Amino acid sequence: MIFIGDGALVRRAVAHAAARGHTVDLVCCEDPRDAAGAPHLAADVNTRAADLAEASTDGIVWSLNNRRILRAPVLSLGLRILNIHNGLLPRHRGLPSVALLFALLRGDTEYGATLHEVDAGIDTGRVLADRRFPIGPDERHHQVMLRGIRACQALFEETLAAVVAGSGLPADTVRPYGPETYNGVRALERLAEHRDHPAFDRATDLGPFAVHAPELARAVAAVRGDDRDPVAPPV
Repeated sequence: MIFIGDGALVRRAVAHAAARGHTVDLVCCEDPRDAAGAPHLAADVNTRAADLAEASTDGIVWSLNNRRILRAPVLSLGLRILNIHNGLLPRHRGLPSVALLFALLRGDTEYGATLHEVDAGIDTGRVLADRRFPIGPDERHHQVMLRGIRACQALFEETLAAVVAGSGLPADTVRPYGPETYNGVRALERLAEHRDHPAFDRATDLGPFAVHAPELARAVAAVRGDDRDPVAPPV
């Protein structure tokens, strides 16, 4: 199987799959350490479709913590591409950090992780499984985000065997979490409209995740009138 993504989430998933005897054919990530000893490709996967096709031994591709939008010819290789999304679909489509921001501002009561097939849209493929948890009334952005990451890891581990077996994950059996919204960078243009919202402070408390969500961190700083770059390295 092939993995596409970055950071601890993909690194742990690779290690988990290998520990259970699955062949990790290739890991497409920026930092070779995230490949956990498996073959590594740092290039844009959309320009290296032939390499993915040649490397794959089981036809399965996992996408975890992956900000790359997969396009043709990767989507035309006949591989089964599955994404673990931080958020519940279709309500939390888009960037997880932005989706969670607006989930807290809207008063959503649930969050979690979703396993879905990857198609030509963004988080629009068929949902196969999800893992949900309630959002506490006082939980802050970074706290829910951490729980979401843990849900992603748990969902991967729970569904790995069924995906490899090619059974046990029938589509259209998961209750969609809606209504649908898309939460991309452009949605941050209306963040200032929520400055007086009673949940604004907890919805924008990114904590240690600020460095991983630079667009959101800078948008929050701008609304608060803070001229400092919130993701700049310390001098």
